[in-house]
Amino acid sequence: MSTLFISDLHLSGERPDIVKLFLDFMSVRAPRSDALYILGDLFEVWLGDDFIPPDAQAVVDALKKYAESGRSLFVMHGNRDFLMGGRFAGLTGCRLLPDPSIIDLYGTKTLIGHGDLLCTDDVAYMRFRQQVRNPQWQQAFLAKPVAERIALAKEAREESKKQTGSLTQDIMDANQHTVEQVMLEHGVTQMIHGHTHRPSIHKFVLDNRERTRIVLGDWYEQGSVLECGKQGCQLQSLPVDSGTGT
Repeated sequence: MSTLFISDLHLSGERPDIVKLFLDFMSVRAPRSDALYILGDLFEVWLGDDFIPPDAQAVVDALKKYAESGRSLFVMHGNRDFLMGGRFAGLTGCRLLPDPSIIDLYGTKTLIGHGDLLCTDDVAYMRFRQQVRNPQWQQAFLAKPVAERIALAKEAREESKKQTGSLTQDIMDANQHTVEQVMLEHGVTQMIHGHTHRPSIHKFVLDNRERTRIVLGDWYEQGSVLECGKQGCQLQSLPVDSGTGT
């Protein structure tokens, strides 16, 4: 058996092929694992637990089925679905994890996170993140009617597209100095995260110890899954047409 990690699926009714790929993954691939970690941005947007879009219900049901089978399901907030709360956890049977969190991954102390906290060169985004993670801001947003929340989310997404279009890829990537600081702070030799959409396994030496940073891929042209076991970790791809993996 194994432990699976995924992130940056950005599921929405506008991309039914990816929703199908995820549902196939949950019915075929995921049941062969002991645990599943979703490290943020499961949904393109989540506007609060009091509003579950009809096209998200099948996803919620698939997660619940996985959790009810006795396997461990962990979900972390991303920069798109940070408003998932206790009701979402109850409906899916997942455990919501703080970002970052430390886990014991087959004997290796591993730091897991969404990854956006590592992108410290993107100053404007870091300011935005601080604002929307403020409990008072979230309370005020959730108090608005659903229709208004939908309109505000669309407006924010369009503004985000404009801003990211003018930024270099390096600015939106993880800052290596920040990566090193975070790993030293938490006393880990291994880190797993998403957000940057640049799947890779980075090896480097820090304080005379080899470190590993594993970056999960997104689910746009294909699915991206990290499978870890006693023998190590491997990044895998799921083709959209089958969802069975390689």
